[in-house]
Amino acid sequence: MSAYSLLEQTPDYLIINKAPGVSVHRDQAETGLLQQISEDLKCGPLYLVHRLDKMTSGLLILACHAEAASILSRQFQAKTVEKYYIALSDQKPRKKQGLIKGDMERSRRGSWKLTTGQKNPAVTRFFSCSPEPGLRLFLLRPLTGKTHQLRVALKSIGSAIVGDQRYHGAAAAAVDRGYLHAWGIAFDWQGERCEYLCDPTIGSLFLQTSVKQQLAQWKPPANLAWPGTS
Repeated sequence: MSAYSLLEQTPDYLIINKAPGVSVHRDQAETGLLQQISEDLKCGPLYLVHRLDKMTSGLLILACHAEAASILSRQFQAKTVEKYYIALSDQKPRKKQGLIKGDMERSRRGSWKLTTGQKNPAVTRFFSCSPEPGLRLFLLRPLTGKTHQLRVALKSIGSAIVGDQRYHGAAAAAVDRGYLHAWGIAFDWQGERCEYLCDPTIGSLFLQTSVKQQLAQWKPPANLAWPGTS
């Protein structure tokens, strides 16, 4: 399995589809992901402007030079970048759609938990449906960018993500991947709104016909009637 596939290459940025199980950081690997891509494309140093968890697949923007990195980073900080994720759970949520909002606190062994506090809350809008018996498909739109935000949000409503060994439990180890995918992203570049959408290509549950059919109904996600923020 390749660590990534290239979806778009411009003089200023790249869009890749990161594979699940691949870290955006070097970790213990001799060659980190950015270095590998730079060597593959012979494009010089690349800049990371946002991150995906190791288990999460999907869309990742990489800047090709410092100026582009600065421009894109400012958009993420200003929360003008739209991000859409999909996830699967085998647990029924306490609510099917709406808003998940609360402060995040450190828990045990590197985990996080959602609280009822509202000082600096993580905010996530979501829809869900059941494409198969015993399976729940979520479409998530995070309005903030906290560590483990979506994984903790779904855990908080009783629907931990399939394959998430940190938040789902020991049974997650038997699954072929963690079922969280960065599906869509939109940002401004040189006066234009750039929008990208990428269906998952890895994971037996994501590749089921019923899941694919539901994703088709949700396209484009920006046009859906999203729940409010209050």
